[in-house]
Amino acid sequence: MAGRVLELRVHGVSNTPPAEILGLRTRPGGSPAQPRLVAGDATTGFYRPRTDPAEPPTVEAYSWGQLTSGARTAKDIRRALWTFLLPFTLANVALYARPEIPADPRRERLISRTGLNAWLVRIFCLSLTGTLVLSVTGVAVDLIAWQCVDEDCLSQVPGPWEFLASGWWGAGARPLAVGLLVPLAVLAVVGLLSWRTYQYEAEMPSGPAEPDDRPQLDHPLQDADFWCGEGQVRRLAMVHLTAGATIAAMVPLGAVLAMDPPQGTRAMLTWGVLGLLGTVVLLGIGTLGHPYTTRKGGRSSIRPYGLLLSALAALGVLGTLVVLLLPDGPAGVPLHELRPSPGCTVDSSRNGCVEDRSLPGYDTILTWLAVIQVLLLIAIAGVSRSGRRALVVPVVTAVLVPVACGWVNGWLPGLPSAPDQMRSWMVAAPALAVTAAITLLFPRARTEPTPPPVDRCVAAAWGGRGPAVLAGIAWLLAISYSAGLLYWTTDRLNNGATPSGLSTITPPIPVMWAGIAYLVTLAATAGAAGHAWLILARLRRRSLAQLVPPGSALSPHERRRAYDVATYHGLHQLVGEHALGLVGRLVLVAVVLAGASAAAALSLNRPVPQDATGWLLAVKAAVDIGNSLLGLLPVLVAGLGLLVYRNDTVRRSVGVIWDIGTFWPRSAHPLAPPSYASRAVPQLQTRIAGLMALPEDDPRRADAIILSGHSQGSVICAAVILQLHARWRRRIWFFSYGSQLTRLYGRAFPAFFGPHRLPTVATALTTAPGRTYWTNFWRETDPLGWPVAAAERELRVRDPEGLHPTDGEVNDPPIRNHSGYPDSVEFHREKDTIVAMFTGTVPAPRGHPD
Repeated sequence: MAGRVLELRVHGVSNTPPAEILGLRTRPGGSPAQPRLVAGDATTGFYRPRTDPAEPPTVEAYSWGQLTSGARTAKDIRRALWTFLLPFTLANVALYARPEIPADPRRERLISRTGLNAWLVRIFCLSLTGTLVLSVTGVAVDLIAWQCVDEDCLSQVPGPWEFLASGWWGAGARPLAVGLLVPLAVLAVVGLLSWRTYQYEAEMPSGPAEPDDRPQLDHPLQDADFWCGEGQVRRLAMVHLTAGATIAAMVPLGAVLAMDPPQGTRAMLTWGVLGLLGTVVLLGIGTLGHPYTTRKGGRSSIRPYGLLLSALAALGVLGTLVVLLLPDGPAGVPLHELRPSPGCTVDSSRNGCVEDRSLPGYDTILTWLAVIQVLLLIAIAGVSRSGRRALVVPVVTAVLVPVACGWVNGWLPGLPSAPDQMRSWMVAAPALAVTAAITLLFPRARTEPTPPPVDRCVAAAWGGRGPAVLAGIAWLLAISYSAGLLYWTTDRLNNGATPSGLSTITPPIPVMWAGIAYLVTLAATAGAAGHAWLILARLRRRSLAQLVPPGSALSPHERRRAYDVATYHGLHQLVGEHALGLVGRLVLVAVVLAGASAAAALSLNRPVPQDATGWLLAVKAAVDIGNSLLGLLPVLVAGLGLLVYRNDTVRRSVGVIWDIGTFWPRSAHPLAPPSYASRAVPQLQTRIAGLMALPEDDPRRADAIILSGHSQGSVICAAVILQLHARWRRRIWFFSYGSQLTRLYGRAFPAFFGPHRLPTVATALTTAPGRTYWTNFWRETDPLGWPVAAAERELRVRDPEGLHPTDGEVNDPPIRNHSGYPDSVEFHREKDTIVAMFTGTVPAPRGHPD
């Protein structure tokens, strides 16, 4: 095959500059050589050297890093703000971690194992939106509008809130109406940000642009609509925003119903509004299983479903505001008598100042939402591993536990009274534990045909329960953010007094229990880090013994260098063989602690009394420390987001998590940060097909392309290959290096890159004579790059080149670990062979060389 060969390089998470990707040298004056932009723009562009190379191939760099990093100030701040939505990102990724996903999305039905699992994940994502809304509602409606009753307290809040202390706005439930506007405004801002990022989800014509020779889809990434999710994101956003608005409205409306039971026309209005709000939530949950929201492509408009939800939600919220603005009803106690006494923030010794007079029902709503989320996690884990049968026990528990708690609290007339010592948590905690034990012990679901066994290092992570693990991490972050926000707001309104002690403004009971769980989780995290360090030390000793056998005549300098190399060898094995297992065990411990805290919060009692004495003071201190650290967690995560592309160490440890999370389209949670791959994959697909389709006399034409992907870029390239037409794939050779396709993506997302799906990429690159155009490069010192068995050729790159300087050099050969693959001898040798093969000089290489 004679002709012009192009090497198209795609960088990884490090956002390598185009000049560095192309290997351009620094000029004598010290200024770096600048490439020229040949296609695209400054955000996602294709670059080449300003002068053509003397020998083929021409090297072109695709830079997509501006989608996730960009300018050092504006984009860094924007990314730091995006980190506050990290729980939504991880919950969205959970959808793609399912162990089985049909290649053709039209074959997925709600009653199937995969369809049911997807529905549960989307319901869980909706519950996380509810967690965000309830935390903001708690701050604005409970802590500020309800518990702040005088100007001294309201002056601690930024903005002109003092008008709520007296006059018409301070009477009855009208302060709750003002507070309700805050979560509605937050939803509007989040919705606007999400709406403005729909441009990332490329809207392309439904179906392939030209006929293909594939009779059917063999891989989910072959779906022509996979990266075209604008319409789906808009429809999902409508469900989340309407459900969030109704959940926010339910909090003050439910409190008024409990404190001031309505009568007559007022009762008809109030119960009618509550019915509207409940209908919106139920319709939203049902819509999440309908093809309206599960399918990509289609029109981007909200269509009748969205219009119906919007109309019902608007009527419900407006009705809630009307009910809250009405004067006190004749049936209940005047509402001002149920609020804290004025002046307590100045003098807490007044009568009733230290009583818990928080908004009735808010603690209960928060707690039951957490219990429901625990049950959802159990159900997702069970269905992911064992199929639909694993859903039976969580459903039964979800029905019986509320009934049992209602019986314990005396809410079910006609039944015998519960024992006096019985409490709700005594029912909920054992029920959750038994449900988890039974559900998670179900045997693995059988698949037809039965897949052959695979090595544990490439098998599905976490026993096939990947969606539950990722959703569990998202839930832990969400409740940590919410508890920290509520605690720090309470602390500010109390003038720095300890919220868990004798304070005027009382935080929700679940927040206090979350502090204990968080503190224990931090201790477990420290234990997991220590365990990881011990594993690394063991792996390093083993590697060092191979590098420096007993009796070796090495100098002290060479022994130190061998120790450094052995450390990287140990990191390579630690990340590839042990990291996911450590994460899974830590998440299990944290979820168990958080679930136990949710069950304990059903008692509606503090972890320690307000006037704690003796050893209880230590428990109280632990609660305060845990809650204070909870408040610092969002700041820490935002700080990491700010530094992730400024510091190499942070970039390669945290940046890979961020880029994995934002690789996948927003098919489960529409309020997550946008997917960069939804823009990068179609652009690469268009560029490759466009260059190959040019006329033969066009100097820009490429007769063959070496698609070269580093790290995350190799994953992007694999997605591009599966989207390309067969006639273009026949002229592409795939170079992957520093790739996470097996040990990370293959284990966390087995339905896309597992040992039974990754060979589809190799098949797409296999020509008629049986040659697979794919070479993978890896190093034993690379903690983020591993072998890929599906590749035709597997080349281990030597690193470092030696333990001491050679050939007149004065510095030690660098340990390149995850970088510098195109500069290696193995890379150049392989590229020369492939270019010669494409130009008709030598035959294609075969096999896996030693």
